[in-house]
Amino acid sequence: MEAPITSLEQLDPDRIYSYADYVSWQLTEWVELIRGRVRQMAGTSIKHNRIARLLERHIDNHLLDGPCEMFHPATDVRLETANPNGNGVITTVVQPDIFVNCDRSRMSDKSCVGPPEWIIEIVSPSNAHRDVREKFSIYEEAGVGEYWMVYPNEELVSIYVRDLTTSRYQSVGDFAGPGRIPCATLPELTITWESVFPPSRA
Repeated sequence: MEAPITSLEQLDPDRIYSYADYVSWQLTEWVELIRGRVRQMAGTSIKHNRIARLLERHIDNHLLDGPCEMFHPATDVRLETANPNGNGVITTVVQPDIFVNCDRSRMSDKSCVGPPEWIIEIVSPSNAHRDVREKFSIYEEAGVGEYWMVYPNEELVSIYVRDLTTSRYQSVGDFAGPGRIPCATLPELTITWESVFPPSRA
């Protein structure tokens, strides 16, 4: 019987792992699987956490008593990218900063199985490449309907929505000043730029 995986040092950075491997690990660190590769999740800043809390407040209040639910770390999202679905072959497991799922049949006791309608990632310098390139490609391929990238330092929100004809993301726009930020998943939801990026606190 193999010893349990309790440390990142026990994992091979060149190996392709599956969801079946992932759930067997007993790590204290938060990790994701990106096409089978282990990626340690970066720590978050006060500004990151503040933005997440403000977004969650708006979204959660809007979803009260509705069919959709909002989730945040550490809730796994298992995505089928290039492989048929199944525990042994799913090689992408992510923990988005925020996601909204409107199909409760996707939710197991431990994770969301399949693409949720809307994912928000709050980008920091240490994970910018992963969110902007790797996850963008994965979310597009897996069929996530709407993807927001929120840049705390630049006070910018970039929004992409999946085109049903091409299955590719189309840019809705970059929002970097006062005004409403549109949401395709929840059109009646009102989020303004100034509510996400309030004046800095002393």
